[in-house]
Amino acid sequence: MRPRSTENRDLPPGVYRRKRPRKHGPAWVGYYYRDQSGKEIPLGTDLTKAKMKWAELEAKRLPAELTTMKGIFDEYEKKIIPGKAPRTQKDNIYELKQLREVFDEAPIDAITPSMIAQYRDTRSAKTRANREIALLSHVFNTAREWGVTTRDNPCLGVRKNKEKPRDFYANEIVWKAVYEEAPQELREAMDLAYLSGQRPADVLGMRKDFREGVYLRTTQGKTGKKLRILLEVDGVQNALGDLLDRIEHRNSRHLSPYYILNDDGKRMSWGMLRNRWADARAAAAAKARAEKKTDLASQIELFQFRDIRPKAASEIDNLSDASTLLGHSDAEMTERVYRRVGAIAKPSK
Repeated sequence: MRPRSTENRDLPPGVYRRKRPRKHGPAWVGYYYRDQSGKEIPLGTDLTKAKMKWAELEAKRLPAELTTMKGIFDEYEKKIIPGKAPRTQKDNIYELKQLREVFDEAPIDAITPSMIAQYRDTRSAKTRANREIALLSHVFNTAREWGVTTRDNPCLGVRKNKEKPRDFYANEIVWKAVYEEAPQELREAMDLAYLSGQRPADVLGMRKDFREGVYLRTTQGKTGKKLRILLEVDGVQNALGDLLDRIEHRNSRHLSPYYILNDDGKRMSWGMLRNRWADARAAAAAKARAEKKTDLASQIELFQFRDIRPKAASEIDNLSDASTLLGHSDAEMTERVYRRVGAIAKPSK
């Protein structure tokens, strides 16, 4: 028997690839099975489905890499994760890393709800464990769609860890303390995050061409939600419009289209922002301690850049307006997670 070519050695017996170049993009790849009579049967262009069809034709068990979680995780990471939002991709890859350490070698049909519960209980990061189990549940559902398993999803009905939303609120004293120690580009990022109410990644991604007349256009990276934030009301430019004018004037010597730039005119990355934030916060806390304001120093140390978004939501009187600015379709989410100061109430007398 003629030995198999090197490029087909990863395929089941009797299965081979055919490639056809294209004028644009990667080459077309198709999989075929040649039975004992020499008849060629097309298996499609998806390798996972081709292997499953081969197993059906041969009346054999699926290849091992499609029955253990390692192979299923590999397929999920290759086919499903790239279609998600960038931040979700990053989170999923980290979550898969944690799941792989426990489930990689396990056959998919051997995983039970009690094993999922045990994983939940042994994880020290309780909130993160909830996210990992949610991802594992989606992996199982995807595997069922692929036909790899017919078992019920073992994650269904497994209790999640109780989560308590973060409730830190940066008051004006804490804000001012960090703001005074911040370099100009960090101050601009803080102001833009507060006035726009957007997530840090979306703030750093804002560009001058997002400004269209009386609107600042933005698309939220996490949800894909599109917003147009007003820059003036009744013909009078508001604080956000004024801020954008100041930033554009300061950066006029640079060619970058982005609003938040470093001194060299390069777009501010999350790493750059994080380092500047850490330095400003540390300097502010040290100054407070030198002035014997230990409680203030402790509050400053708790302040994270991501707390600016809920600060904005908390300081907008109208809940509906706050929910719209944050891009929430459900005002209850804004109220429960992002509004971190109590409602103003009148006394009984």
